[in-house]
Amino acid sequence: MSELRGKLRQKIPGGPYYYRLMVANNVRREFSLKTCVFEEAVQKAADLDVIWSAPTQEVAIAQINALKGYSQESKNLPFDEAWRLYEVHPDRAMPHTVSEQNAYRSTFDEFVQFVSKPFPGRKKHTIAGGIAEVSPQVCEEFSSYLKTTSLAVDTHNRKIKRLRKIFDCLKEYFAGENPFRSKALLRSEREERGTVVHRQAFTKEQEEQLIAVLSDDDPKHKIMNKDEIRVLYVIGRFTGQRLKDCVLLQWQNIDMSNRRLWVKQFKTGKEVTIPMAPELYTALIEAKKWRTDQYVTPKTATRYNKTNAEGKNVGNNLVNLDVLRVIRWIGLEPSVDVPGRKKKMTVYGFHSLRHSFASFCAEAGVPKAVLLSILGTDSEIADKYYTHVGDESQRKAVEAIRSRSGEKSAQAKIDEVLSLLDSNPKPTKELLNTIITILRSEHEIQP
Repeated sequence: MSELRGKLRQKIPGGPYYYRLMVANNVRREFSLKTCVFEEAVQKAADLDVIWSAPTQEVAIAQINALKGYSQESKNLPFDEAWRLYEVHPDRAMPHTVSEQNAYRSTFDEFVQFVSKPFPGRKKHTIAGGIAEVSPQVCEEFSSYLKTTSLAVDTHNRKIKRLRKIFDCLKEYFAGENPFRSKALLRSEREERGTVVHRQAFTKEQEEQLIAVLSDDDPKHKIMNKDEIRVLYVIGRFTGQRLKDCVLLQWQNIDMSNRRLWVKQFKTGKEVTIPMAPELYTALIEAKKWRTDQYVTPKTATRYNKTNAEGKNVGNNLVNLDVLRVIRWIGLEPSVDVPGRKKKMTVYGFHSLRHSFASFCAEAGVPKAVLLSILGTDSEIADKYYTHVGDESQRKAVEAIRSRSGEKSAQAKIDEVLSLLDSNPKPTKELLNTIITILRSEHEIQP
């Protein structure tokens, strides 16, 4: 028998043999040979070598589907049955939101539509059968297609990962590894570097302006539940919490006597406790006047929790639009166009208050650990602002380096003063001022 193309191995002593080999497009795959007998494993591995020597990858896949299990014919699961089986699979994804649940179905439908109809540039126009015919090449074509639809990198990668999860649950209906497992299908964040505008923090002056326009009676500044939105901004400003955590803040988590509040963050499940700033305390006293239920901003919370007929939350977008309207009132444009993307990129939003909170803490010298105890230990925002700790700190750092490289050393200044004293034994006011100027320049950079 000729030498095998791949390598045999047992994952556990005495267990079944696995055969790993390189197949088309330099993809490495591993197959379970379903036998613990070495001689049988060698024969089955040799059979696989013959299969992958087929003239095309499609022929190889068809052959291996015929031999799958080595004892029974593999069923080519039709696409219209695949979703039904995935929905009841015990390992299926279980998102917390209806929106993400629907996204799994819509992404799968998008892929099925792609492989079932002709698309420009595709090498194989349609797949009439089902799951077993989906090869890594088809997945690569779908990934390339997504790149033409002006999606953000994160959106593209989420679609691929959803399909990867779906095919993981349907693995008994295709040969080899999950065709969506290749990392090459994912896009790199580097693709958007230099083109994506990042979230901006508010300045303290801008935060004051936001509160001011929500406090005035200007008819141009009309918004639903204006008083509650103002309190909402105050909560976000002095706690650094996300919009949902602020909107759904409950009175049971507020201790007015000790001026402290607790938040269990919806996104991470982290529990944080935060002391009240005087401005926040005053705002909460005012909010008590309209207290009707457990929420600090009851009307806004009801609006935020609104769902459509399918159970998908639509109220969060309504409240977010109200928040963005206030930002426009002070002359800031919340979103900007970004080349290569359909949707605008958000620059300023309620989340900017979280960035501002981190920025102000960094510039004030608050330890990073203390900030994380408020924002949550998984916050990436802290890294951003504790790497760039503010213009003033940067200026001091530059001055410190400049004083070493461009100024005289301390000893040189002392020697210069001693020389002046030797040549001018009689002290004068002019001499004293000169000495002060020389010595002071060691600590203060003169312009």
